[in-house]
Amino acid sequence: MENTSTKQQETTYTFERFRSDIFQYDTVYKDDVTDQQYFGFPIEPILAVESSLLSNTAKSIAYLSMEYGIAPSIYNSFQLTKPMDNKNNFFTHEVFSNQWLCDYLFKIKTDKMLDIPIYGGGLGVLAGDSMKSAADLGFSIAGIGILWNKGYFKQKFWYKHGQIPEELMWNPNSYPGLVPLNNIVEITTKEGNIKLRLWKYYVYSYDKKSACPIILLDSNLPENPEHFQKLTDQLYRSDDVWWKILQRAILGIGGIKALESLGYNIDIYHLNEGHAAFAFLEKYLQLTDKVHLDALKKSFAYTCHTPVEAGHDRFHMNDVSRILTEPYSEAAKLFGKEKEKDDLINLTYICLNNCMNINAVAQKHGEITRLQFPKFASKVKAITNGVHSHTWISQSFKDLFNKYQPVLGNWENTPENLEKVTQLKNDEAFRKDIFEAHQINKRQLMNILRHWQVDENVLTIGWARRIAGYKRPALIFHDVQKIIQIARDIGPIQIILAGKAHPNDNIGSAHIDEILDHIDQLNAYNEIVKVLILENYDTYFGKLLTNCVDVWLNNPLPPFEASGTSGMKAILNGVLQLSTLDGWVVEAADKDIGWIFGFQHKGSDIGTEQDLRLDEDSKALYDNLREAAELYYQTNNKGAVNLKSSWIDKMINCVQQGGFFNTQRMLKEYNNSMWHIFK
Repeated sequence: MENTSTKQQETTYTFERFRSDIFQYDTVYKDDVTDQQYFGFPIEPILAVESSLLSNTAKSIAYLSMEYGIAPSIYNSFQLTKPMDNKNNFFTHEVFSNQWLCDYLFKIKTDKMLDIPIYGGGLGVLAGDSMKSAADLGFSIAGIGILWNKGYFKQKFWYKHGQIPEELMWNPNSYPGLVPLNNIVEITTKEGNIKLRLWKYYVYSYDKKSACPIILLDSNLPENPEHFQKLTDQLYRSDDVWWKILQRAILGIGGIKALESLGYNIDIYHLNEGHAAFAFLEKYLQLTDKVHLDALKKSFAYTCHTPVEAGHDRFHMNDVSRILTEPYSEAAKLFGKEKEKDDLINLTYICLNNCMNINAVAQKHGEITRLQFPKFASKVKAITNGVHSHTWISQSFKDLFNKYQPVLGNWENTPENLEKVTQLKNDEAFRKDIFEAHQINKRQLMNILRHWQVDENVLTIGWARRIAGYKRPALIFHDVQKIIQIARDIGPIQIILAGKAHPNDNIGSAHIDEILDHIDQLNAYNEIVKVLILENYDTYFGKLLTNCVDVWLNNPLPPFEASGTSGMKAILNGVLQLSTLDGWVVEAADKDIGWIFGFQHKGSDIGTEQDLRLDEDSKALYDNLREAAELYYQTNNKGAVNLKSSWIDKMINCVQQGGFFNTQRMLKEYNNSMWHIFK
């Protein structure tokens, strides 16, 4: 294969070079980026990884993703020498509950930094966790993404109106850890060239000894016409095909040009979902001799994240030809048709046709992907997702694991060591400590929500994720009388929810409206059933809830949840699962980590997302919720804890499974099965 990037003979990246790369360094960034520190972190890991990415001999990966959930508000928060722009802080969140007066009088107050708003949901958080684990492992990886100037959106709840999306305003120029570069690349379209400034954000390892850059492309430049400037405003804007095609061109075509502008020598291009498919077209068009096509394909890997139809971009050929110049539209036709006579370009097919290595994100998802795309079944591997342990483990559980380090060893360096926790199952002191570690977390949540009269000794259920139809967000409320009866028979229940629906997803928004209606119906029963839904779900609330509730509810319609990762965060903190059999849970279903309920997919018929099975699955959910409530109140009787309870056995089993479901293990599998470059 031809290498069209410029070879760099000089592979030592110096601070002087870094300083000269930063746009407006002397006027804006000189106090925060010095020859010793990068926004309060050591500079050496940056110089080392940049040298590696420039090297002719070191092996490197480019990881292209439309979104990155880096979570700096809860992990590896950078520092500024000057006050941060208020636009980059998030101080208050509203709550919608079945205690109207509390909602009117109080808000959740959090003095925290706004997460860098370049993600929309689990796909982005997985990408951010992957980059953090790459840094932990010392892998030479550069992320490629887009600087979303107005993020995803700001969420408001209005009774009888559901979710009201609002524009999110933040300031990239004063965001800790984010710097613009002098590098500007251009992509060509039939409407003219789009100029893209490059920005960098560095993801550090947990011990600050290594780092990986994320390169973000930004069209918000005065040199661009106004309509081009807005292309990188909002993540997943989908109200016009023009936006969708050009945003994917920016990621794929612009991403390759960005890597070349920086002089990086890349061995493998890993496409995180089909959004980045145009990256292959760019590399293909650079081949002067198409005989090297097979060699080019060996340098591409692809992760498919969903069996849901909406997750696979399809564009009419006329639209692609109207927007992109002829070489790109012709290449898209060549590689992206599902069928010869199709007039649609499928970005998933571009990836499936041309990436040598392809993976689904759970073992069950691998099975479903092979059924959906039988032509490519032999190429599809299954590498189960994970989460970044250091981001999602609570402080109380870190302290617990450190206390029992003689058994768990260096779990920070090797999260897989958490699998050894079952050796402590019969240790009464550990059983007491793990339950108390959980209660410490729960008290934190109860304190934040104290105005809503929540109680640390009441069974608390959590549900938080992107709101979409197949995830069945209102399933627990399908028959609210059943919840009331369980609370009367056994003990009070607290239910805490959070999540965003895509601004243009009318079905998702309708689910939020339905949830608000159910909460309203429960107002008369708020002494025994308290329900709260939190506004503006983000990684901060994601960590808070997965750390602190007693039971994590996960009820997607099988087999449409490819993986799911929120439950993985919960098990790291000993939170039990109440789940349908889908995604990652299939691989842990026999490990006694909670309760599995509802429809189970079998056979070669995938089924339909529209048949939600609400009646039968809600009945199964209530049966299991009753069991969970009985066991909880046998375990925790107003603060008196039964240390022999099987509830604590399940907590320990959850942590043990957390030793497997982490992104460090996942990236090692990527390397061993798909990349074959790091030793």
